[in-house]
Amino acid sequence: MGNSNSSSVDHRFTSASRAFTQKKLDDLKSLFVSLASKSQSNDQYVSYPVFQEYFGLSGSLGERMFDMVTQHRKDDKLTFEDLVIAKATYEKGTDDEIAEFIYQTLDVNGNGVLTRPDLESVLVVILKSVFSTESSDAESSDYKEMVDALLNAATFSKSDDGSEKGMSFEDFRSWCSLVPTIRKFLGSLLMPPSTVRPGYQVPHLLYEDSVGSDRLLLKKEYAWHIGGALPHHELVEWKLLYHSSLHGQSFNTFLGHTSNTGMSASVLIIKDTEGCVYGGYASQPWERYSDFYGDMKSFLFQLNPKAAIYRPTGANTNIQWCATNFTSENIPNGIGFGGKINHFGLFISASFDQGQTFECTTFGSPSLSKTSRIQPEVIECWGIVQASNEQDTKHNAMKGTVLERFKEDRNMLKLVGMAGNSND
Repeated sequence: MGNSNSSSVDHRFTSASRAFTQKKLDDLKSLFVSLASKSQSNDQYVSYPVFQEYFGLSGSLGERMFDMVTQHRKDDKLTFEDLVIAKATYEKGTDDEIAEFIYQTLDVNGNGVLTRPDLESVLVVILKSVFSTESSDAESSDYKEMVDALLNAATFSKSDDGSEKGMSFEDFRSWCSLVPTIRKFLGSLLMPPSTVRPGYQVPHLLYEDSVGSDRLLLKKEYAWHIGGALPHHELVEWKLLYHSSLHGQSFNTFLGHTSNTGMSASVLIIKDTEGCVYGGYASQPWERYSDFYGDMKSFLFQLNPKAAIYRPTGANTNIQWCATNFTSENIPNGIGFGGKINHFGLFISASFDQGQTFECTTFGSPSLSKTSRIQPEVIECWGIVQASNEQDTKHNAMKGTVLERFKEDRNMLKLVGMAGNSND
């Protein structure tokens, strides 16, 4: 039996090796030897503590990932063959193979069912990892609201022997489409933590010192969630352009503060009298038109009590709306997204004291609030500050070299003092 198992591993290793160039295999080998050396294993294996430290994975998520990578042997030994097989499946596999790998990794109890408690523990680990530099002493309870909001977007349709409902694989794939920043994070677990690691980027929020953070709708966790649907160069800085309680609840004032800023894209956030928080990302400036405009980069989102993102479905091109000083009933004055006239996915009238949000085929979105007719309580708009050319160059350099993924690995080795003498 032992020989049969060894033969199976050898076959998988041979097959997995074909996913990489010889240069990348050599880089992986150098990484493995360095980590094995720190594990004091005579270069035979990498221990869990070293694996956890290097990849920045803690708690149940780190334990499950190590168990997956070591093929459930429970021997606390990650071999070079394990690393190559895992990297090939997790990073080079088909979408289904990668999603299945992640799904099994999240099954904290290993019982084949993803329950809400399983995912709660994983999401706390993710949030602590992303925001650890800002709040190293954060407790799990500090993230409860965000965890609940993310899970409120999920479906749990799978029965666990008639007891607690769990998330099926199809449920999981649907959830990932609604929470892209979680999917990005979970798809980069075998990369060392860095500012360009997918799922780790949190925009820096810029606002005047006189504005207390407690007055803002946009929390850093919300910005991280919204940013999951945006490219890296739009995740550097977001600047507060308009806040209804600071600048007045006026459409003209809104347009005055959001025009001629040098920032074409923006994030519109609304909190209504029902306590729901939601909004939309507009890729184009808010400018006067008599019809829908915009492009397929825009999307709608919910933040509380449910956190989800709804991207264009391609059903139509009714993306963005901004009309002012029109007298025709067929051209309602106000700003909005999706749907059709008088049945928008999201719309705020020019009076800024009422609006609507209906189920919308443009974005495949439901009504974003508890009711289709809404009364805004607070309205915010944040401008997206585009990354400078220098920042873009640095980011693209990480992706464009022959080493690609392993470039980050070597940089991390240098940081932890394990790098060899070979040049990049």
